[in-house]
Parts: sequence; C-alpha cells; structure tokens
Amino acid sequence: MLTAIGRAGVLGINRRNGDFVMRYNKRSLYPLVDDKLITKKLAQENGIPVPQLFGSLDTPRDIPSLNDLVAQQQSFVVKPSHGSGGDGIVVIDSHRGRRFWTCGGSVLLWAELAHHLENTLGGQYSLGGHPDRVMVEYRVKFDPMFNPVSYLGVPDIRIIVFLGFPVMAMLRLPTRRSGGKANLHQGAVGAGIDIAYGKTVHGVIGNNNTDEHPDTGAAIGGLEVPYWQQMLSIAARCYEMTGLGYLGVDLVLDEHLGPLMLELNARPGLNIQIANAAGLLPRLEYVQQHAEPALLPEDRVAWIQSLVNDRTAGWQSG
Repeated sequence: MLTAIGRAGVLGINRRNGDFVMRYNKRSLYPLVDDKLITKKLAQENGIPVPQLFGSLDTPRDIPSLNDLVAQQQSFVVKPSHGSGGDGIVVIDSHRGRRFWTCGGSVLLWAELAHHLENTLGGQYSLGGHPDRVMVEYRVKFDPMFNPVSYLGVPDIRIIVFLGFPVMAMLRLPTRRSGGKANLHQGAVGAGIDIAYGKTVHGVIGNNNTDEHPDTGAAIGGLEVPYWQQMLSIAARCYEMTGLGYLGVDLVLDEHLGPLMLELNARPGLNIQIANAAGLLPRLEYVQQHAEPALLPEDRVAWIQSLVNDRTAGWQSG
C-alpha cells in the first residue's frame, strides 16, 4: 500500500540514489561537477556564461599572489574548488592595503585571510577533506529586483535537469539566520518556481511554509524571475556539457551580466520538493516514458513548459 508521501509523488533519497543518480550519472563523470575549476573551464568551452575567474591558488606558496590577482578588483570571492554547501566561501566587498572588508561589514587582516586560504588549501572545506585549490573570482552583483527578499548574500536559482529536461526549480534567498548564504540547510528561504513562467509560487524555511522573507517582511510569492527562458536553456545545455542525466544546476542573476551558471551538482538535494509543494517523481517518470531524447535544448525546454497545464502529466504545482 502506498504511503501518503508515495501518493504525493515525493522522491526519497534512496530512490533518488538508486533509480536516478546511480542509473543516469556515470561515476567517471563526477569530477566534471565536483571540481568547480573543471566545471568553469568546461562551461567556458561550451559557451555557457559563468562568473569570471581571476585566478587560482594551488599551493600555500601561491597565497601571496592573491594581491596581484585582485589588484584591479574592488570586490572578489575566494572559494574552495571542491567545497559544498557554501562552506569556505569568503566574499570581499572592498580592500585596501592589508585590510579586507567582507560583505557583512567585518574586517579581515591579511594574516587572517591568509590563514583561511591555507586551511582551504589543506582541505578543511573540501569533499572528503582532501587537499584543495582556491578559486578567486568575480563577485556577482545580484539583480536589484531581489533586494526586498534577500539578506546580504546573493540569491540563486536551482534547477533540476533530468535527461536534459528542466523538471523543477526553486529560488533560494539568503537570510540573517543563514549568514547571507543561499543554503536551505543553514536557514535560507526556498521559493518554488513555476517552471513555465518563472514565477515564485510557494515559500518555505526548513519544513515550515512562509509567505514572507523573515528579515525584510517582503512577500515571497509572485516574484517574476528575469531572463527565465535563458536560464532554462542554460540548465538544459548542461546535460550535453557534462553527460550527467540527473543534475542540479545553480544559477545567479547578475545586475550587469544577466544569468550566470554558478555550479553543478550530480547529487542535488530533495528540499526543492518542499519549496514547490510538489513531488519530483511524477515529473521524472513522465520524462522517462514520454520524452524524445534527440530534441535540442530549446525544444526540450518548450516541451516541458507545454506540460504545465496538462493535468494528466503530473506537473501541477501541488
């Protein structure tokens, strides 16, 4: 007998791993998304827009070269190449001499920043604790439309792509509790997005519904994400780029540069279902049974969007 969760079409972690991640994602392809430096190079080769890389630090001996990499940049970001969940990322809003101001207003002395970089290289934030590299890249200046629903950090959009078809999306909004990071596990707001129209439909913090941002009081629902078609197209193209059949694509919307692909995930989390108040399983199964795999990315996007009002396909928002 089906449980209530099963009847709702909610995809659990065991079935995600067994029926989708292990079946459609070859282990040999994981480095393409687990190493953010490799992902960025691959995206650039495939014409997918990403934040500019100023350079990388590969060993502790490279740490002093940070000053040269950012000499012409007022702001920048340092992040571990193998990090996850936003850990180890430091966003520098401005710097002068041996002082660095973060986006939260705190001051880091050079010795403090250098110590953080050394820890990052040593693997403190990497998957498995292995030695890592540090990426030094452009600081995204998020679109002003997100000002009312974001605290300090940069909101991002997660899109689940299955066999090249975008099947579910959400907007992740930083909060005071999340420390300005767009990470749901740390307290960010998740807002489900209508896949056809790019409009937010439902908000959650943890497992609790919310209609407004906890810090600003602004409404979560009804936000129209700019450049939505372009974002869906970028997400769909990541299937050909990586060869991964089950994929999480994270994008940001820069005020000046438009949509940018931030990173990819071969084992994307399942909280996106809570944010959308809808299960992933009916959508994944429908793609398995009815999708035409030879379609071009733009045609795959169009096919998915055509299903939104088809009540027999299981694409309703819950």
